[in-house]
Amino acid sequence: MEVSGSIAVTLTDPLLSQLQAMALPSVMVLPLLIVIAAGIYYIYTEVIHFMSKSLVRNKVVVITDAVSGVGRECAQLFHKGGARLVLCGTSWDKLESLYDSLTSDADPRETFAPKLVILDFSDMDSIEEVVAEVGDCYGCVDVLICNSSMKLKAPVQSVSLELDRNIMDINYFGPSTLAKGVLPMMISRRSGHIVLVNSIQGRLAVPFRSSYAASKHAAQAFFDCLRAEVEEYGILVSTISHTFINASATMPSAPTPPAPTPSDHQLTHGVRPSVLANEIMRTVNRKRKEVLLAHPIPRVALYLRSLFPSFLFAVVAAGVKDSALADQIIPHDI
Repeated sequence: MEVSGSIAVTLTDPLLSQLQAMALPSVMVLPLLIVIAAGIYYIYTEVIHFMSKSLVRNKVVVITDAVSGVGRECAQLFHKGGARLVLCGTSWDKLESLYDSLTSDADPRETFAPKLVILDFSDMDSIEEVVAEVGDCYGCVDVLICNSSMKLKAPVQSVSLELDRNIMDINYFGPSTLAKGVLPMMISRRSGHIVLVNSIQGRLAVPFRSSYAASKHAAQAFFDCLRAEVEEYGILVSTISHTFINASATMPSAPTPPAPTPSDHQLTHGVRPSVLANEIMRTVNRKRKEVLLAHPIPRVALYLRSLFPSFLFAVVAAGVKDSALADQIIPHDI
């Protein structure tokens, strides 16, 4: 026993000395871990980027208001991903311009030439014909992205009933009617995805946005109900609530850069169209039911609305009084 023990010690001593020689200095551990973590994150993002393209390939994707900043960014992302696009808009010239920008440098072996459809939600009588035309493009709809929106900032008493109805048509009746129109195609195939690009004002009303907030609240409620009703058919309904869109960041002629998950800094001055478009793509790929794109202040306001509504109402009312007082101040030289 003593001999075997001494042999074991002599055999393990060189091994221990080699392991000690191979050990990294403690100062190198943290940089090495950072490099490994960065490598893993890079591989993860590349895999997700590849999957985002493969998941929408050959899917029939309908985008409303495709000629807007967000619509153009979405069209570029889904077109590069190999989706079969049906692009809707109110202007044929702008649709053709978007068509040219998408197909000019595209590989026809990897992408499909988009279909173009005139769609104007202010003309509700034409929606039935539009639904039929959309269905005739490919015979089905896999993804419907309701992106259309009309904004208005004005005191309640200055908004006419006609303008109220126009906003409701574009922001609520239009998307809901179009969703109803494509539902039979999705139900028959027991698959489909409807995405409502809404606004945080569909969950939190802001002064001087009465008609806009009302239309967004109505749309939010409709698609929440729709989500529950069509789940049994394998149809997914998603809503994306964002803060105001920073239209000044829209550059239609520039290629769409890959956008990371939006940070609070990116959302402080509004959502860039490219960031929102990437979030729409992620929502479709990951089948998320509800997404909120907002910096901390609106998020806190949403919690206050639920937990301490009286406090929030007082803060909002005080803000309105302050803005009214500021409008009364006339600049003058001293």
